[in-house]
Amino acid sequence: MTETTSPPAGSQAPAYPMTRRCPYQMPVGYEELRERGPLTKVTLYDGRQVWLVTGNEVGRALFPDPRLSSDVLHPNYPFLAPRIAAQTQQRAAPPLVGVDDPEHGRQRRMVIPGFGIRRVAALRPEIERIAEGLVDEMLDRGSPAELLAHYALPLPSAAICALLGVPFEDRGYFDERSRHVLSSSGEGEAELARTAFTEILGYLHDLIRQKEKQPGDGLIDELIAHQLEDGSVDHHELAMICSLLLVSGHETTANMIALGTVTLLEHPEQLELLRADEALLPGAVEELMRFTSIGDVLMRVAAEDIEIAGQTIRAGDGVAMSTMLMNRDPHAWDDPDAFDIRRSAGRHVAFGYGIHQCIGQNLARAEMEIAFRTLFRRIPGLRVPVRSDRLPLNAPYVLQGVAELPVEW
Repeated sequence: MTETTSPPAGSQAPAYPMTRRCPYQMPVGYEELRERGPLTKVTLYDGRQVWLVTGNEVGRALFPDPRLSSDVLHPNYPFLAPRIAAQTQQRAAPPLVGVDDPEHGRQRRMVIPGFGIRRVAALRPEIERIAEGLVDEMLDRGSPAELLAHYALPLPSAAICALLGVPFEDRGYFDERSRHVLSSSGEGEAELARTAFTEILGYLHDLIRQKEKQPGDGLIDELIAHQLEDGSVDHHELAMICSLLLVSGHETTANMIALGTVTLLEHPEQLELLRADEALLPGAVEELMRFTSIGDVLMRVAAEDIEIAGQTIRAGDGVAMSTMLMNRDPHAWDDPDAFDIRRSAGRHVAFGYGIHQCIGQNLARAEMEIAFRTLFRRIPGLRVPVRSDRLPLNAPYVLQGVAELPVEW
């Protein structure tokens, strides 16, 4: 089975998802979808038509609506590719992102204190030390370098390991496996992704047992002390939650650091503004999140009929939420296709919105701020030797980003 399809002849629902030509720009077909209004129809790989949400206001109304379900085990849940649909054959919903309340709320309350502003602020010196060390290593090896493998991926990987209490020396074990779980897109890679996740899950089962005997000071140790030992969670659910935090906690930010670097280098006037005034950095991170929208498509299924934007989403209908189209909505932002780090971009939905909004967003923001500040300060002559439209890109149904990023200085 192929993973892309053409819609039926005469269909007004184009094939979806669409492939980007430039890693930080909208796919060509998005302009037409945006012109259709905030809610339209698209056709998935299996011929199924689903609603596509393109408008920021409609999206922000639907994201928190309890009639729209995130339950991946719902019989009508839509998938973007057979590789993703195959992952549900294990009949196990991923915690936090693939379940609804009250289960979602119970799991979220367990882990959210570990990603609070104070916890992340305390971790900043460690993230800065990691970033400085990675740049030291790149400079020692000399130009050229592959930025994704040597900087963008190991930085958030080391940071999430430190927060969770995963031994630093085991970090490399997760990097390749996490990429298979979240970004693999080649033919036949569904089995590779399942195997990688099973191995990560097995490692965390063993680590939890070890930490029960020899506690440390990470978030996993706190969950063992406050949730596992009082029976609020069992071994398997705790290992599943930790696996999701570990995998999604660094692969998403790694894609964002790499893609953000490309975007800034291809907008030198914006990079100069940032170099001249580092106080612009938090806003620049928000604008990069809005502009690139790496987690473009978030899927849902309607549990009940929903009247919205002059349409009726029927119970059982699939719904695709395009964060890139919502973040490029001209009704929400002036000149939405322009990259401007002085823009007030705080209302973007790149982290999602509502009860399933990214739990690690404080950590991600800190990692990106430190990563960009350290990289452009330490290597002022950094450049990408090829045009961004020549870089190898991820498939349209996984996290958006580049598969590798060659750099010189």
